[in-house]
Amino acid sequence: MTTAERRLPTATLPQRAPTRPRVETRPTVGRTVWGRRFARRLAVTDLVMIAAAGIGVHLAGFSGRSVERYGVGVGPVAMTVLFAAAWFAALSFTGTRRPLAIGFGPAEYKMVIRVSLAVFGAVALMSYLAAFPVPRGYMLLMLPIGLFSLLAGRYVWRRWLQARRDFGHYQSAVLAVGSRSTVTALVRDLQKMPRAGYRVVAVCLTDRHLMDVDETLDGLPVVGGVDDVKAAVRRSGADAVAVTASAEIDPSVVRKLSWDLEDTNAGLILAPALTDIAGPRVHTQPINGLPLIHVDRPTYRGANKVVKKSFDFLGTALILVLFSVPMLLIALAVKLTSDGPVFFRQSRVGLNGSMFKMVKFRTMVVDAESQLEELKRQRLAAETGEAGNDVLFKMKDDPRITRIGKILRRLSLDELPQLFNVLTGSMSLVGPRPPLADEVAQYESDARRRLLVRPGMTGLWQVSGRSDLSWDESVRLDSYYVENWSITGDLVILWKTARVMLSSDGAY
Repeated sequence: MTTAERRLPTATLPQRAPTRPRVETRPTVGRTVWGRRFARRLAVTDLVMIAAAGIGVHLAGFSGRSVERYGVGVGPVAMTVLFAAAWFAALSFTGTRRPLAIGFGPAEYKMVIRVSLAVFGAVALMSYLAAFPVPRGYMLLMLPIGLFSLLAGRYVWRRWLQARRDFGHYQSAVLAVGSRSTVTALVRDLQKMPRAGYRVVAVCLTDRHLMDVDETLDGLPVVGGVDDVKAAVRRSGADAVAVTASAEIDPSVVRKLSWDLEDTNAGLILAPALTDIAGPRVHTQPINGLPLIHVDRPTYRGANKVVKKSFDFLGTALILVLFSVPMLLIALAVKLTSDGPVFFRQSRVGLNGSMFKMVKFRTMVVDAESQLEELKRQRLAAETGEAGNDVLFKMKDDPRITRIGKILRRLSLDELPQLFNVLTGSMSLVGPRPPLADEVAQYESDARRRLLVRPGMTGLWQVSGRSDLSWDESVRLDSYYVENWSITGDLVILWKTARVMLSSDGAY
């Protein structure tokens, strides 16, 4: 692959000390460059997918016969071409291929779905008002086939883009502005998620006077203060300036920054002091030029609770139908390969601290519980650091696990009997990890928020590292889910769970 890689200039800032931290260059492509290139690829793919769907529906005989109204005749081929052109134009003019919308998060898919539904709605309305009938079979087939094809094409290109972002390509260079603490937090958050497409290349600090001239922050060069942002953008070649929440940066400073950046082609990003809050809960309301950010309260009860319980029941019933035969085979394998019962039952803490018996396929020897304290002592003495969780005891190569148990745990198949816990209402398909009573006794106030919803068979912890996660990271992920859960989010987590089960990372 050949990419036009931008080398960051090394000119010095005006009126600064001659000795400056050097801006390190890594593979990257300016947002305006890679954005246009990638948008062209998406456009070609969108056109091919829409055309293929239209041709398929036409060849299947659902495009009907020629229709003549007001002295104008439209044949099946012409109707397919017009429809495809309108669909493609709508996707082009509504920003579905903008760099900010593509490559990460659900916004891209949501925009494609909304635009597609709007196009079909507009065609249906115009057809009715103009008494110009469009075959219903054509509409009923073209929408799902075309929309699925579009989303499939976008998904393939997203995977391609993310694979390259993992190696530092196709990222937007960012200049971070703010205090030392807020910039550090921003840098670390962006470093954790390279697929978001942002890479901080330099820093401007509001507390610049507290630092040495040549000092760096998390390995990034500190190239000035707030007054040096415009010159720093030109020097670093940044595509965007990310301003973090800081007491020294008031609205007038932000306004001046936006004016200074007008002739630099760099975008302005504001990073408010809101963390672990999902987008659907955040709403912006401008009042007299001041954008007020409203954060909706988390929803645990009412209609949302009914919707989630219905989703759990229907989803569990479907999974049980699909996995009934594999579950019988697993039960037989557990019984034939080791002494003891097929199922393992253990008391766990559920909704609002209530206790319930969680059911799993047995993957350990019968006296596994009696060996637990000895294994804890051995691990403490060895200080191997194998387990990533200080509260929840997990270890690789646990000697208590049976041969069939290793296979079941690697694929997470030992958790299938928890479907019966979901049917009885003690668990959910998606939610925080069901904790032991001993773990709950060590919870601090933030961790106790896990108990506000039913524990889940899978969750963000399952698709983000499983047993390799630290305790703090596990709490953060579960707390995020509790605060921001949605049916759409649950579907995404279930989809990712299937992929994680096949990878077996963090499963032991």
